[in-house]
Amino acid sequence: MLEVALENDASDLKSGSITALIGVLSFWYLPPSPTQTKSWFRGKNGWFSEREEVILVNRILRDDPSKGDMHNRQGLSVQMFRDSLADYDMWLLYLLGLLIFIPMTPPSSYLTLTLRQLGFNTFKTNLLVIPANVLLMIQMIVLARVSRRIKERAFTAMLGSLWVFPLLITLIFLPADVNHWGKYAVLVLLLGYPYCHPILVAWNSANSNSVRTRTISASLYNMSVQLGNIVSTQIYRADDAPLYRRGNKILLGINVASIFVFLITKVYYIQRNKWKARRWDAMTVEEKENYLATTTDKGNKRLDFRFFH
Repeated sequence: MLEVALENDASDLKSGSITALIGVLSFWYLPPSPTQTKSWFRGKNGWFSEREEVILVNRILRDDPSKGDMHNRQGLSVQMFRDSLADYDMWLLYLLGLLIFIPMTPPSSYLTLTLRQLGFNTFKTNLLVIPANVLLMIQMIVLARVSRRIKERAFTAMLGSLWVFPLLITLIFLPADVNHWGKYAVLVLLLGYPYCHPILVAWNSANSNSVRTRTISASLYNMSVQLGNIVSTQIYRADDAPLYRRGNKILLGINVASIFVFLITKVYYIQRNKWKARRWDAMTVEEKENYLATTTDKGNKRLDFRFFH
């Protein structure tokens, strides 16, 4: 077990170093905006002509007018930061980020252990992990495309939790003398679940409806996911090895809680939209025009904004 842990640490160090290098290169390579692409390493003529820049800016603002609230070098004031943190309409999405990925994280280490028990060396173990990753990527892409096509976020993202539910039950009741290949098949299916992270990231961005909230919400959502990863490392304990039945029961409970939070989030945004619609529809045309011209409501608190769900 210690050997597997050390190998995982070495692998994490390599992938982390590569990620850090890409991040540093991206910081210098990616331009601040579509109109600021000229530089000595991006080309003296930049990426777009002047006409293309005008088209890009107009399309971006037409798609989401809130992106014109702040320029790309404007910092957040303390009050803006507080307002973003206090945006209660985003809290359920942070809670989803905390919960939904926990049930899938501990079994990923369990898969490596299972393969080592079958007698495979490190290289072959890494190869046998690939099917789960390939299935994960395929399902992630398909799920994202389906979500975009049918304009549904809550129910499509919830499919990952529904997919994992019967597989966690299988792990709980799996006999101790089960064939290792059978256990491997269950773990591959579990870890190849429909990955909804891209949907949640886009969902956070869409429901922010302001640059300040979008900036903070992206960070808070990512922090929630990372906090969930920390929690997940404490579920499989040594006194529960090697089947981790108690740990899998905890994972099942968290998975069920995730499904309920998805449903609550869906209902919440529907009710919030109805609440806004009642007040917006009660206004006359003149009142609506006056509201749009004088309102102090910002971001997703505007009555003319509807939450995505």
